[in-house]
Amino acid sequence: MSSDIAIKADKLGKEYQLYGRPIDRLKQIFAGNKRRYYREFSALRDVSFDLKKGEVLGLVGRNGAGKSTLLQLICGTLTPSTGSVKVQGRIAALLELGAGFNPEFSGRENVYLNASILGLSRAEIDDRYEAIVEFSGIGEFINQPVKTYSSGMYVRLAFSIATSVDPDILIVDEALSVGDGAFARKSFDRIMKLKAKGSTILFCSHSTYQIEALCGRAIWLEQGRVQMMGNPATVVANYQDFLDRDGRSTNEQASEVDFSPKGYSRIVRVDTSVDGIVGKSLEVRSMEQTLRVSVSFASDPVLPSPVVAITLNAPDGRTVTSSSTQADGLVLERDGNGRGIATIEFPAIPLLKGEYFVWVYLLSEDGIHVYDTAGNVATLRFTQKSLEQGIVSLAHGWSTASGI
Repeated sequence: MSSDIAIKADKLGKEYQLYGRPIDRLKQIFAGNKRRYYREFSALRDVSFDLKKGEVLGLVGRNGAGKSTLLQLICGTLTPSTGSVKVQGRIAALLELGAGFNPEFSGRENVYLNASILGLSRAEIDDRYEAIVEFSGIGEFINQPVKTYSSGMYVRLAFSIATSVDPDILIVDEALSVGDGAFARKSFDRIMKLKAKGSTILFCSHSTYQIEALCGRAIWLEQGRVQMMGNPATVVANYQDFLDRDGRSTNEQASEVDFSPKGYSRIVRVDTSVDGIVGKSLEVRSMEQTLRVSVSFASDPVLPSPVVAITLNAPDGRTVTSSSTQADGLVLERDGNGRGIATIEFPAIPLLKGEYFVWVYLLSEDGIHVYDTAGNVATLRFTQKSLEQGIVSLAHGWSTASGI
């Protein structure tokens, strides 16, 4: 394998033997090759690709498409039934919540356990321990058993350990959401730093926006097979078209048998602009320029129109302001396929100097269920001419009179 290749998969496949009854397993042992008491299920079939060092590869596909199976084969937690996979470099993987954690151990003990599994020596862990704990934000709970942790604490600690070992290859499954906005921002920044340092990243997500934003290449899996590989925008567009067609087919079948189809909504694209200039990192003159955020979405046309919401967040994760179509009484328009665009404008936006981040959400019609999230879609750096202090300049008026 070439020295510039981090991962090479060659006709990779994984099959499972499914038995109808427990007794059939015993029968199979005695039957040998003479008779089959099982049926074969192919979770992954004939997957081949090369991933160069420093490249970011995204995986898209429906639940059960084979994404997690592929990631586990690359990590070595599963053995391939056919083909081969070769890896060059240290792998850090986030595949399951708390995988590798001993629930009876404290957070501190699990840091040493997990970091040693990832290849660090005791001395290396000692050097990085404080940074790991500080990044995770666990604080005084680090000495408590992890079985007492919330799911968010599990995730933060696992992410902090995995990304602190300077991995050559980082594998992230979407099943591990890194939680609140502040930590999500820190996590995103760390992933981008690993990318800048030349780490190879495999990123599995149902958020097509994140695939386009993070990845240089994408693979679309369906029923264990590669449907398309290449430019993320092209792959995502074709995957979205497939979901739309499948959704229409499901809806037609559902109406015939009289049951409700499974609904979905996704953020397809987000464009942020200041006075017509589109970008992901924008300079804004406070109280002079107009901020515009345009959100393209796709949804199940049978269900009510979803709600689009945006927030502007400070670097520490605090929400400075928020707006939603529901709060403003706007029902989103959609075409027959359930696609539409929602655009919001902030004329002469009055935020004062500082850095802010744009987040976008797609929610159910009642604003309760979150269908999809696009975090940190743009960074806004505000400048101002005046000496006003604070976060925002509120509309106001002065008056004066002589005397006391």
